[in-house]
Amino acid sequence: MSANGGRLRPKDGLRVASVGLRARPLRAALSALGIAIGTAAIVGVLGLSASSQAGLLAEIDRLGTNLLTVEAGQNLTGGAAKLPREAPARITLLDNIQLVAHTALMQQEKVYRSSLIPIGNTGGLQVRATSLNLLPVLGTGLARGNWFNEGTARLPVAVLGSAAARQLGIDRVYSDQRIWLGGQWFNVAGILQPSPLAPDIDDSALVGYPTAEKYLGYVSMVRGEENTGPPSMIYVRTATGHEAAVQSLLAQTANPQAPYEVDVSQPSDVLTARAAAAGAFDSLFLGLGVVALIVGAVGVANIMIISVLERRSEIGLRRALGATKSQIRTQFLAESILLAVIGGIVGVLAGTAATAVYASSKSWAVVIPVEAWTGGIASAILIGAFAGLIPAVRASRLPPTVALRTV
Repeated sequence: MSANGGRLRPKDGLRVASVGLRARPLRAALSALGIAIGTAAIVGVLGLSASSQAGLLAEIDRLGTNLLTVEAGQNLTGGAAKLPREAPARITLLDNIQLVAHTALMQQEKVYRSSLIPIGNTGGLQVRATSLNLLPVLGTGLARGNWFNEGTARLPVAVLGSAAARQLGIDRVYSDQRIWLGGQWFNVAGILQPSPLAPDIDDSALVGYPTAEKYLGYVSMVRGEENTGPPSMIYVRTATGHEAAVQSLLAQTANPQAPYEVDVSQPSDVLTARAAAAGAFDSLFLGLGVVALIVGAVGVANIMIISVLERRSEIGLRRALGATKSQIRTQFLAESILLAVIGGIVGVLAGTAATAVYASSKSWAVVIPVEAWTGGIASAILIGAFAGLIPAVRASRLPPTVALRTV
């Protein structure tokens, strides 16, 4: 700086602005902590929301949007309706149908870990008879063990949905693994992976239709012919691009006499809605982040005011050596902004790390929106400017003679 109060070079200005921070590093770190917490909250909320949406959209792409479900609704009197036994066969006759599978809920049957469990402790688990092609239709895989075949579908053998296995305390499959189902022991053949498009399967113990007829009294024979009984849920895979056309025909095809008793839906719509609503609560958490930033700003302003009071002799000496009011003001304003920016950078790194750890644990893609970290840094700069404005003005108004009074 020249004796006549010439301008400071940017390098010298930054060095002078960092003097107070380097002289009191602990106090500077504590002052920046509030800014860091607020920025981390903003980056974390936006990052987790974007990562969650990316994960859901990837799940939708994997499972496909061409699955439709047909289930019994209500009749005109408000009672529970039933699907006709022939409904699955009728649906297969429609154009653009790829696969059809179905299940039947056996409301009277319950499943337990052992025969010693009280009857009332069902845990909300259900028992369903199923067709053998259920897994390829749902796009669900096996986590453990095996699926039914023509032989095991006729024996006291069950396959557990993911939630049912977890609730029963079964995490592996071995030859003597059994559950108490329908008043008798059933061997566990396998455990399914989660079924996002069919959450009712997750909470169920599945058996083959022949097993349900032979061991659980579902339906045995009707006029000498094998009868699988009325299904409660039909899963339909359509040709991609023809979902709407098929959906419009399913109700009257499944039950021509009473199509109004049939409910048709597209399960992927639920996942799409979840993806759209993933950021519904962002404003609440962003508000908390803003509150943290405001608290941090108050802390920075308080520290800067104290710094001005403690450094009165330094300010007076600089004024006596030729520093202008503008240079003093710039020094303390730059110091405040630098303190906030340090907190902002730390917050961005912390929020990014938290997002990466959590998203990886959920097998989501790690997505940090550009507006998250740029907004965090920009907010820190603005907060630093506002927090340091009053202390900077106060410092610039101190006269050179203050150096003599503080000696």
